[in-house]
Amino acid sequence: MKPIWIVDDDQSIRFVLEKALLREDLPTRSFTNTREVLAALEQAADDEQQGPQVLVSDIRMPGGSGLDLLDKIKAKHPGLPVIIMTAFSDLDSAVSAFQGGAFEYLPKPFDLPRAVELIRRAVDESQREEVAEERMVAAPEMLGQAPAMQDVFRAIGRLSQSNVTVLITGESGSGKELVARALHKHSPRTNGPFVAINTAAIPKDLLESELFGHERGAFTGAQTMRRGRFEQAEGGTLFLDEIGDMPFDLQTRLLRVLSDGHFYRVGGHNSVKANVRVIAATHQDLEQRVKLGGFREDLFHRLNVIRLRLPALRERGEDVPALTRHFLQVSARQLGVEPKRISDAALAKLATFGFPGNVRQLENICHWLTVMAPAQLIEAKDLPPEVMAVANGSVAPVGDAQHSADLAAATSAAPPLASATAHGAEHEPLAATGLASSASEGASTAASGISSWEAGLEVEAQALLAAGRTDVWDVLSRRFESRLILTALANTRGRRIEAAQKLGIGRNTITRKIQELGIE
Repeated sequence: MKPIWIVDDDQSIRFVLEKALLREDLPTRSFTNTREVLAALEQAADDEQQGPQVLVSDIRMPGGSGLDLLDKIKAKHPGLPVIIMTAFSDLDSAVSAFQGGAFEYLPKPFDLPRAVELIRRAVDESQREEVAEERMVAAPEMLGQAPAMQDVFRAIGRLSQSNVTVLITGESGSGKELVARALHKHSPRTNGPFVAINTAAIPKDLLESELFGHERGAFTGAQTMRRGRFEQAEGGTLFLDEIGDMPFDLQTRLLRVLSDGHFYRVGGHNSVKANVRVIAATHQDLEQRVKLGGFREDLFHRLNVIRLRLPALRERGEDVPALTRHFLQVSARQLGVEPKRISDAALAKLATFGFPGNVRQLENICHWLTVMAPAQLIEAKDLPPEVMAVANGSVAPVGDAQHSADLAAATSAAPPLASATAHGAEHEPLAATGLASSASEGASTAASGISSWEAGLEVEAQALLAAGRTDVWDVLSRRFESRLILTALANTRGRRIEAAQKLGIGRNTITRKIQELGIE
């Protein structure tokens, strides 16, 4: 194992730590100032085994501070855990150290066993991250070791030389578009465009034009000819997401394209040939939709040439650790911050969560953790409240029938769900709502007689789950966000900027949410 580097101008501190770590069979190397450390790192650049496993540095030293050293190390060695030692008067500096990517801080005078335990934890995390980095150097387009995912990968491989139509089924958030993109990438059409459209996210009156395009003057506002998605996907793949929500009359037009390969633009008189491979996806039971008369049986059979079922995340629990680390890396890149690490204990608790929102929900949770977790190492206590509630088995008490009636009255005024966001839209995890729990409890109690808004949320979630709904996350997220924004606007007499300030969000965020939720 590589040594623990100790940087401190105090000889007694170095001596005590060296002896304590050697008793734990942890090799050490000591330095008195930052210049020596930087020079040693330059010398070790050609041989990684000569570098440090963990670096422990004081903040205040002659010739350069530990924070300056942290900045320089993170620029060249972002994965190296750095523990900052500080006097109690330097805690403000330690906070800023976290922003620079420090693993943890160790206040002086420190308890020696605690110091050794902290360093040991940093060593374990460093070794685990080294293995993870090796696995993620060339991160695959899709991750999954579970048998159900391996079946999906094998099917993609078997279809790699085919242009056959594929129907992908699976719950919302399970990654159906990723599978569609993989099918396109590993097909003879890989050099052609991949065009995706969510048929549930576009109003019925506009969907026909979106799919097939329109001629100039076809309808009011059609000032120029417009190519639809079929023409945009020429020579490539068209992915029709949430095909089960396509209006019945448009299903007839889609069937005709799949049958003879030709279509007409809206308002057009000349047929257009479509050289497009169609991949469709749905979270609905299409056979049941056919029985109920909501989906054409002949179109179903046209689409259902090859069916791929994508498993829910709860069916592939062994993939949660790899997906979590991957999404933490992705979130860090998107936000321009140092990637956070996650402890085994936190992963174990995360694995107990059912993930009703599937992979999309896990991705949102990782994004939340990247922003909200207080330290570089995510501990179990840092997980979002909804994960902790399931992991700890703590379920809010459910009241009597009157309690449920009060809840129904309190939620009945929520804005109706628009199809444009009921399917495929992404929301931040409900964990973020925990920040306002204490402030909102009193208002909720006064308004509806509910002893706790969390209890009311639990009742509503249970009712939706019992009804067999598969969009519970989106439904409750929209209701919560709508009610929160409406309350803030009422408080500020409709002044958006002031409402955003009181909610702690940006002006652009509240404007976007008002549009998405259809509050206006």
